[in-house]
Amino acid sequence: MTEETTDRHVRVVLVDDHRMFRTGVQAEIGRTETTGVEVVGEAADVDQAITVITATRPEVVLLDVHLPGGGGVEVLRRSAAMMGDAENPVRFLALSVSDAAEDVIGVIRGGARGYVTKTITGTDLVDSIFRVQDGDAVFSPRLAGFVLDAFASTDAPPVDEDMDRLTQREREVLRLIARGYAYKEIAKQLFISVKTVESHVSAVLRKLQLSNRHELTRWATARRLV
Repeated sequence: MTEETTDRHVRVVLVDDHRMFRTGVQAEIGRTETTGVEVVGEAADVDQAITVITATRPEVVLLDVHLPGGGGVEVLRRSAAMMGDAENPVRFLALSVSDAAEDVIGVIRGGARGYVTKTITGTDLVDSIFRVQDGDAVFSPRLAGFVLDAFASTDAPPVDEDMDRLTQREREVLRLIARGYAYKEIAKQLFISVKTVESHVSAVLRKLQLSNRHELTRWATARRLV
């Protein structure tokens, strides 16, 4: 990332339930004099997010999809109800480990202006933040197709009762297991313990009435979740 000074400026709130991730983003993009990004607040769950957004009124919120208290969609819903037709609207950019179509479509329908995954570089993230501030829609390349397909269709996506039984975190673990990740790799990526991963896998297998991870992988592949 360039060390040249910039005249651009945007006030940002970080909403993510992993403190280490928030710290990393702050270190990567929060050098105001060079990036133009000023991190004015952080939150780890839905209630904290609403409190911080109300207090700071940032231009852009970097919003994780899966949060305690209802997830990113709940933050969007409560923010919209709270702010109404504000003259200077707060814009939301989803920043998530998930690249699942239902997550992308859900937050875009909820009002987010874009969706990028956590594999994004610091430079690209700064650029995305400023584009969202300007009112542009921003997506990681592969994810744009999900949105185009969803909004090109007049039919609502079918309800998957099996998926509805799973929590947001269980869905994350399910996808990573189905992609062949080891428990230790999942724990590292989601910032949770291996024991917690094992508990989530057991819960997923029980709720879906499956016996092992091989059956789980077939189940996820049949639903195009991998």
